[in-house]
Amino acid sequence: MIDHGVALPHHRLHVVPAVVALAGPSWQREVWLDPARSEDLDHTVHVLFDDFCDADDPAPWLGQTLRTQEEVELTAHLGAAYSAVQDSLGADAPDQAFLDAPGWSAVVTAAARLAQVLVANDHRALVGLHDAGHHWPPGPPGIGPAGG
Repeated sequence: MIDHGVALPHHRLHVVPAVVALAGPSWQREVWLDPARSEDLDHTVHVLFDDFCDADDPAPWLGQTLRTQEEVELTAHLGAAYSAVQDSLGADAPDQAFLDAPGWSAVVTAAARLAQVLVANDHRALVGLHDAGHHWPPGPPGIGPAGG
């Protein structure tokens, strides 16, 4: 996969939706609290703290799954906001308790700002790929959408 700005673009494909999920209180209540769904807060936290980033210490992920220093700083801010809620509740508290916690709005706000930056940076990278001649779907020049 060709990408401008990250060595692990496939990993970033997990980070961005996790941040978007943390930015959406209605999504959290609709999906995370539904026992029939497999996505929950625990899954989201594992993506951002364990698997594809470390929101407690995101600096080493610059150039890996995070594109810019701004993304690193905003990820650290999100990590701090989440950790504050987790510290007040305990790691084993149910999702409902997290969503109802007084500090949860700070998590949502931090995630929303980070989501905005992640998506804007991905859009810029996509434009850069397009401008460099990488079109989707791939095909011969001049034929179909890729050649247009």
